[in-house]
Amino acid sequence: PATPEGMALAYGSLVLMALLPIFFGALRSVSCAKSKNSSEMPETITSRDAARFPIVASCTLLGLYLFFKIFSQEYINLLLSMYFFVLGILALSHTISPMMNRFFPANFPNKQYQLLFTQGSGESKEEIVNYEFDTKDLVCLALSSVVGVWYLLRKHWIANNLFGLAFSLNGVELLHLNNVSTGCILLGGLFIYDVFWVFGTNVMVTVAKSFEAPIKLVFPQDLLEKGLDADNFAMLGLGDIVIPGIFIALLLRFDISLKKNTHTYFYTSFVAYIFGLGLTIFIMHIFKHAQPALLYLVPACIGFPLLVALAKGEVTEMFSYESSAEILPHTPRLTHFPTVSGSPASLADSMQQKLSCPRRRQQQSPSAM
Repeated sequence: PATPEGMALAYGSLVLMALLPIFFGALRSVSCAKSKNSSEMPETITSRDAARFPIVASCTLLGLYLFFKIFSQEYINLLLSMYFFVLGILALSHTISPMMNRFFPANFPNKQYQLLFTQGSGESKEEIVNYEFDTKDLVCLALSSVVGVWYLLRKHWIANNLFGLAFSLNGVELLHLNNVSTGCILLGGLFIYDVFWVFGTNVMVTVAKSFEAPIKLVFPQDLLEKGLDADNFAMLGLGDIVIPGIFIALLLRFDISLKKNTHTYFYTSFVAYIFGLGLTIFIMHIFKHAQPALLYLVPACIGFPLLVALAKGEVTEMFSYESSAEILPHTPRLTHFPTVSGSPASLADSMQQKLSCPRRRQQQSPSAM
């Protein structure tokens, strides 16, 4: 049994670690949406993706549960450890890269590299991988590899959390919801998914305890007694961070689109997340049973901003906002047609003049059009 002080330290640390990737991931998602670098373009989740997500997640969870029941946990975890070892190094390197750039001297010999993998040839050539990096990125990759080796050899909880935080931050930054309706579909579906697999079966808890991979944040409740060798962990799944996090990041981009120099919906949803997570911990402490965090996070993260929108009369603006419109480049459009006669060359010249002088527009009559 953990002491009250140890429990308070453990759960307080989990809440703090959960807030960091949401806050910084949401801020970086704004710059990511405006980035023109193909390697940093976010993946947009549509309503169809959101509807299928709980089904895919359920199949994956049940498959892992059956694997752990049929095969030896040792070999499965070894395979998964190698897989997350590679992913963790890449995620951690991408996370620390902006911070590490401040420590490099101005005269650092920074060379540019590009990893390009294509399929086909000629006009049918298609890019599969197009990743640009430099010498600074290689240094970050080397530092992340040290953490990766530490995790692979020791499975230490600090190394696990470093990878978990990197996964969460990258998830919030690079996964974008296209609108609020899609966010409600995703959170609502995973709300049912989380409640069913935690309360209806023992599948979720069994997989979470058997899965030796950085898919959860952990913090020892007996840290004060055993120090860094503590082994009585409180845990929080990364899904309980990333899923609400991408919705909070969407509300931040919505705040910016209103051009009111306020982040009302972002801060409201951020406070709602803290409230929901605190309520999860409280209920878990009272009933002494693992709780599906999304059971409390989803109503809080959707309900609080919706109440604010109702009070401000901005519900229509909230649900009509399209985040994907900011990611796609703005293409020039011909808003009215020129009246010309003569050869096709003269038509092309006239169109070019119209496009190069957009301010001098004239109202055309229907007959002229």
